[in-house]
Amino acid sequence: MAQAPSIDRAQVEKIVREIVVKLLGGPKERPEVVVTISARHCHLSREHIDILFGPGHELKPYKWLYQEGFYAAEETVMIVGPRRRMLPTVRVLGPPRSKTQVELAFTDAISLGIDAPVRLSGDLKGTPGCVLVGPAGSVDLKEGVIRAARHVHMNYRDAEYYGVKNGDVMCLRIESGPCTTVFENVIVRADETSKLEVHLDTDEGNAADIEHATRVELYKP
Repeated sequence: MAQAPSIDRAQVEKIVREIVVKLLGGPKERPEVVVTISARHCHLSREHIDILFGPGHELKPYKWLYQEGFYAAEETVMIVGPRRRMLPTVRVLGPPRSKTQVELAFTDAISLGIDAPVRLSGDLKGTPGCVLVGPAGSVDLKEGVIRAARHVHMNYRDAEYYGVKNGDVMCLRIESGPCTTVFENVIVRADETSKLEVHLDTDEGNAADIEHATRVELYKP
């Protein structure tokens, strides 16, 4: 009696994954990865918008971002560090948040004299502060300055495809001309609706020469 050919574990996992993705209505092929350079910016609370721009002021969308509902506002603020050095025009991102948060690249933080820790957005406890200056007033921010941890937004179907969950870490490989850069510890931010998008800061993007990238790959370590 002939014996049925064996199927190795990798083949089984591939078949199961394709079935699960099909049932979820997700992509059969590898999803397209968008890599965005997140320049220095800040998110403001309703209270601080009133102080910096005047009571009742509403942020005005200047450019809509890749993620639905988020935008770069027309408004900018000045950020002043402990050395009295400043960044004169830092873009505000909307919509308003419950807590004000300033996100800088490493070189920005050095220039201002701020020892900004690497944190995920919203993890602000124990972080340094700065002074924010707007056209109507100023805010002495006691905490809220971070270097944003590199991360990838995705929905649950994308997470199923890659075999990851919220809080896991991935790697991003960027091919650009003769150089290849691999970023480790890209933190997964998975939810119901997010589009697949990796966020790097300007230092990371420049180091990888992302503007001339010919190929990017997101994968589990």
